[in-house]
Amino acid sequence: MINYIMFHFIRNRKKSGSDGASPCNDTRWVQKWQSWQSSRPLRRTSLSLGSGFWHATGRHSSRRLLRAIPRHVAQILQADVLWQMGHTGSGVKVAVFDTGLSEKHPHFKNVKERTNWTNEKTLDDGLGHGTFVAGVIASMRECQGFAPDSELHIFRVFTNNQVSYTSWFLDAFNYAILKKIDVLNLSIGGPDFMDHPFVDKVWELTANKVIMVSAIGNDGPLYGTLNNPADQMDVIGVGGIDFEDNIARFSSRGMTTWELPGGYGRVKPDIVTYGSGVRGSGLKEGCRSLSGTSVASPVVAGAVTLLASTVLNRELVNPASMKQALIASARRLPGVNMFEQGHGKLDLLRAYQILNSYKPQASLSPSYIDLTECPYMWPYCSQPIYYGGMPTIVNVTILNGMGVTGRIVDKPIWQPYLPQNGDYVDVAVSYSPVLWPWAGYLAVSISVAKKAASWEGIAQGHVMVTVASPAENDVSNSGEMTSTVKLPVKVKIVPTPPRSKRILWDQYHNLRYPPGYFPRDNLRMKNDPLDWNGDHIHTNFRDMYQHLRSMGYFVEVLGAPITCFDASQYGTLLMVDSEEEYFPEEITKLRRDIDNGLSLIIFSDWYNTSVMRKVKFYDENTRQWWMPDTGGANVPALNDLISVWGMAFSDGLYEGDFTMADHDMYYASGCSIARFPEDGIVIAQTLKDQGLEVLKQETAVVENVPVLGLYQTPSEGGGRIALYGDSNCIDDSHRQKDCFWLLDALLQYTSYSMAPPSLTHSKNRVVPPTGTDRPLPQRLEGNHLYRYSKVLEAHLGDPKPRPLPACPHLSWAKPQPLNETAPSNLWKHQKLLSVDMDKVVLPNVRPYRPQVRPLSPGESGAWDIPGGIMPGRYNQEVGQTIPMFAFLGAMVVLSFFVVQLTKAKSKPKRRKPRVKRPLYLQQQQPQTPHSGKNPTV
Repeated sequence: MINYIMFHFIRNRKKSGSDGASPCNDTRWVQKWQSWQSSRPLRRTSLSLGSGFWHATGRHSSRRLLRAIPRHVAQILQADVLWQMGHTGSGVKVAVFDTGLSEKHPHFKNVKERTNWTNEKTLDDGLGHGTFVAGVIASMRECQGFAPDSELHIFRVFTNNQVSYTSWFLDAFNYAILKKIDVLNLSIGGPDFMDHPFVDKVWELTANKVIMVSAIGNDGPLYGTLNNPADQMDVIGVGGIDFEDNIARFSSRGMTTWELPGGYGRVKPDIVTYGSGVRGSGLKEGCRSLSGTSVASPVVAGAVTLLASTVLNRELVNPASMKQALIASARRLPGVNMFEQGHGKLDLLRAYQILNSYKPQASLSPSYIDLTECPYMWPYCSQPIYYGGMPTIVNVTILNGMGVTGRIVDKPIWQPYLPQNGDYVDVAVSYSPVLWPWAGYLAVSISVAKKAASWEGIAQGHVMVTVASPAENDVSNSGEMTSTVKLPVKVKIVPTPPRSKRILWDQYHNLRYPPGYFPRDNLRMKNDPLDWNGDHIHTNFRDMYQHLRSMGYFVEVLGAPITCFDASQYGTLLMVDSEEEYFPEEITKLRRDIDNGLSLIIFSDWYNTSVMRKVKFYDENTRQWWMPDTGGANVPALNDLISVWGMAFSDGLYEGDFTMADHDMYYASGCSIARFPEDGIVIAQTLKDQGLEVLKQETAVVENVPVLGLYQTPSEGGGRIALYGDSNCIDDSHRQKDCFWLLDALLQYTSYSMAPPSLTHSKNRVVPPTGTDRPLPQRLEGNHLYRYSKVLEAHLGDPKPRPLPACPHLSWAKPQPLNETAPSNLWKHQKLLSVDMDKVVLPNVRPYRPQVRPLSPGESGAWDIPGGIMPGRYNQEVGQTIPMFAFLGAMVVLSFFVVQLTKAKSKPKRRKPRVKRPLYLQQQQPQTPHSGKNPTV
């Protein structure tokens, strides 16, 4: 079974290695080539050649100290309110999958069972991480946990050397199902969402009503860095914030990349909570502070355990209902988008209110689509839609709290609001045929109707979805529970932009890990040997996308072959870091498109078969050597694509700093141009031969390395082609110096035929290379690219292209127009069905002791509001009542003075003896600070 697992490395957790605010994965180490072994995500596998060559990214090194927080995280989230109501986690079984726990640790009073699933003969924690995690959940003294009376089940799945295997997890998961665990914390993660045995077992766990809480990852602030299993729909994925409600720098960001290239990612994390500088149990005794999403995860796991113990009818508590309560009660953080914060910050007391009035139902995540709401709905809000553009895809998660299985009844219904121009929008909906376990997807594709090609404005409508699940208590098994949910849709429409302003990003030809070994584009980055961020404009090319939008360009994504778009609508086709092969039909069509005016920009990367053999490594989990099937880019495939114009890239591997057009540049593991037309423009630079350094540990400087080429095709009205040998300068993953200025210059050339003088008259311009004296790069002999390719298929001898797939065609929903006004506030309009937060009041169990919380930025010291009104900057109900109370108070004071003045005027002065006047005045004098009782504090 384990041999079937494809390159998932070793599932190590992200854990803190030191006290303070350092992230959990801040571990730095170097290995030699001979001893290079896989070690994901706790320690990234290195491409190390020696400490003198490879170095760490330092991406998380710039942190500032946080102010001291006087209380523990459970108190900050007001768990003590529920404790004083008698809820302490009693009767809830919570499992901690980590490094174990000592038998006689003084912080725990209800350790039900400890089990060891590793190859070490001990149950104790030798590192302290498992003890810390268990303490955040269930410690009973000092640094108190959320649920001190819960049943702790300790699963030791990591050795003291921080090693674990998927097989250990599978065995431990089976035992957790047998023991009927209620809540399971998993402070681990990795990028391999295609580790099928692991993913399937997680599904089996949640199908058995185990609520799994998992850390979202410590690979922030880069986007597209979500870890599995936290990125699964049935798992509660947790991100981290600091105590000032800022998203922690190390916390991984969305979107999910399962759905690429044809679809779009889901919203993750689900929720965020404190994960920076959190205090928890020490290894033997006392408390310590750690940081990371592996710290934030047990905060939510402890809260979930405590919440589960507050529900009288435990049958209502399941992975879907708990996630519904958490996301519906979360406090949204201002100025942060949904791929950073999910649904917002954990709010324990509001979640308690929802759970205790909950009725089984279906809900959506996100609960509405508003492409005008910035910044929360980024990236959707960053670009309006228009007629003729690629459909905008919003991937919505359906949560089904009625049962582990469900289905969508009939088809979702699109109902446009006619007064809000909803008929200008076309909608297509695809969805999961079966909702299992507890969840499914609802993919909404949005396009603009032809009649709105020149129109600008806001259009609204909603999608109605009915979910049905078998009634669990129905003996005849003939009844069903149903729940209907509404998904509001609001979009901004603009007239179709001119062709020169439209850029098409080629997503179809980008491949990444998983499932194959596709190496990093910058070979010096030892901490990240894998290209696993999706290579999407909303993940690791986010900054490039933002820059293009700021320059007025409209960027669309092609998730299908080149044969599937109308090239007459676009000015430039942008290909960056392409690893995929090309269908012969694609090559033919691209040549025809460029002859008819389409322009092409290619950012390539390194490709060298000798270096590819050098960076192979041994994966302990699969007991196999892994060798990349392509380089940073698939240069032989790119050469096939552009050979018709006499162009080609080489297998040279170069790096170095240089200056181009008065801009500082860094070439990071790029290739050079081997062939280019004689009438083209070629810019060369002096660089270091990195390939020689990797292979022989020798240093050499090479002059006149062609790195940039510009070419105007000879056909009348033909497009232009620009080649550059390195994509790292526009990639967020390990960018050292950006080259967005160069991208601007290339787009001016391709879209407007304006060759930048700084390049055409550059002193580094050289004669275009013919390259006839040097062979072009060849594909690695015996490579297995066909296993992961959408283009190639296995064949005796060399792999052959598959038949060209049909282009995707959407089935647009038949609209059912509504002649009524759409809701004005989609966010507030969406509440969990059957739960009225205005009527659910939290008992005031501490009438004489106001609640205290840490100050938010810009706030002064103040008591929290007791009596069930949740404190916070974003409690709009509290904010609206303050002016009313101030007005009433002013009126009372004014009335008092008016009455006193009236009485004074109406009393006859002759009845007041002068001799008693001083005594009367003395009785009316207010007390001095020392003349009466002082208020107690």
